[in-house]
Amino acid sequence: MRVLDSHTEGEPTRVIVEGGPDLGSGTLAERRLRFEREFDHVRRGTILEPRGSDALVGALLCPPTDDRYSVGAIFFNNDGYLGMCGHGSIGVAVTLAHLDRVELGRITIETPVGVVSVELTDPNQATVENVPSFCYRRDVVLSVEGLGTVKGSIAWGGNWFFLVDDAPCKIIPSNEAQLRRAAIKIRAGLDTRAIVGQDGQPIDHIEFFEPSHSADAHSRNFVLCPGNVYDRSPCGTGTSAKLACLAECGELAAGQTWIQESMIGSRFVASYRRNEAGEIIPRVTGRAYICGDAELFFHPDDPFADGIS
Repeated sequence: MRVLDSHTEGEPTRVIVEGGPDLGSGTLAERRLRFEREFDHVRRGTILEPRGSDALVGALLCPPTDDRYSVGAIFFNNDGYLGMCGHGSIGVAVTLAHLDRVELGRITIETPVGVVSVELTDPNQATVENVPSFCYRRDVVLSVEGLGTVKGSIAWGGNWFFLVDDAPCKIIPSNEAQLRRAAIKIRAGLDTRAIVGQDGQPIDHIEFFEPSHSADAHSRNFVLCPGNVYDRSPCGTGTSAKLACLAECGELAAGQTWIQESMIGSRFVASYRRNEAGEIIPRVTGRAYICGDAELFFHPDDPFADGIS
């Protein structure tokens, strides 16, 4: 299996470009389900140790359902499968350009939750126009053991997020373990109280915020992803969810720039427009760099061929 590794503002993406499973036809959502049911060993073997790491996000390239789209992509991580991935979409676009499969300019990526547009402005920078995003509920309050009363908003940005109003501690790398433990507790609290997204969808991302550490950015965040790993980038879908909440509260106008900073200091430059339904269409700009071009081997007698769970 051939994979290309990249990172988008620090968050790694591993794109399967050759030798991945044939998921047949159908929608991307149907093929994602087929991937999960019949080929999950490929996800585990690609992402988990000894070949991968918990922070790694994978993308399987596959034919789109419509020739108008450039490519289909199914995103996955150490825990399972994602609806959309903002940093991963930038990584996919830069990977395709590196392989000379696309030219600079606009491409479209079909995902299980919709089609996203990516504008490649140079070989390492791209802007993702994400799926429609919205704030679902504001001022959600719950009591969390060890943290007390926690208040936040539920929003969709391609994945479901709980955006916490106040971070439990300063968002710096040395506090990663404390932030992660707090986010895990909050997610468990949401599950226990059956607090969910639209149509009963589980909320699997937790996002903390504080003022930016840079004078030219607006906010710093910490995002805990499924699998209990934090996003090294400012998180494309998390930034989209943040924009949806800012728009809902009237704190950010359409077309106005929002610079989101991650815990490690990397950043996305974002804005939004509104569609006819009144939902926001986020635009998130970031940089990605190719890290490696590798061939993965899966030996039949290797006891850890399918990864270390």
